[in-house]
Amino acid sequence: MLSYIVVAVAGYLLGSIPTGFLVAKARGIDIRAVGSGNIGAANTFRAIGRSAGIFVLLMDALKGFAAVELCNLILPLFGITDPGVMIHYRVVAGIFAVLGHNYTCWLGFKGGKGIATTAGVYLALVPWSVFFGLMAFIVGVIVTRYTSVGSILAALILTLVVCLTQHDLTLIIVTIALCTLAILKHRTNIQRLIAGTENRIQFGKKR
Repeated sequence: MLSYIVVAVAGYLLGSIPTGFLVAKARGIDIRAVGSGNIGAANTFRAIGRSAGIFVLLMDALKGFAAVELCNLILPLFGITDPGVMIHYRVVAGIFAVLGHNYTCWLGFKGGKGIATTAGVYLALVPWSVFFGLMAFIVGVIVTRYTSVGSILAALILTLVVCLTQHDLTLIIVTIALCTLAILKHRTNIQRLIAGTENRIQFGKKR
């Protein structure tokens, strides 16, 4: 039980690092007060610029990846080395990394939407699912110019790939749960899409 608690806490603390908030603060901007108010990569991209948005995207993904891979260092300390057992700890670490990002304790338990962090988690767990999710995101954004559409589509496709290719029931259930959470975190975006007021991403340079 203690080993699960340690893995969960480590995953949460890694995921809770508010990358977008810190990057914006370094430039004298409160990211929560501009654009959509979200601390994730998409709002950073729109509010601060391309390079900052890409940096936040990569760092948020790294949080999820690192949380899962950290299990390889933590679990041997508890005498756990069986890959069949470790996978469940890795899934737990991934869940809490996403929860840490979405509900960071450093910002009053308000955070991002978890797409990049989830991608990092699955890059460690099921790498091919991230490839298909990324392709879905790119197509969704190019066709609609809405990052929210790309993000939701990526979550759905990643989940579909995991359900079709993996046999671990725990992993499948957790993936479905994380996909559901990602869509719920986008509910305001969905409302704006329906109302026709969602912000479109601009591919060219701002005038």
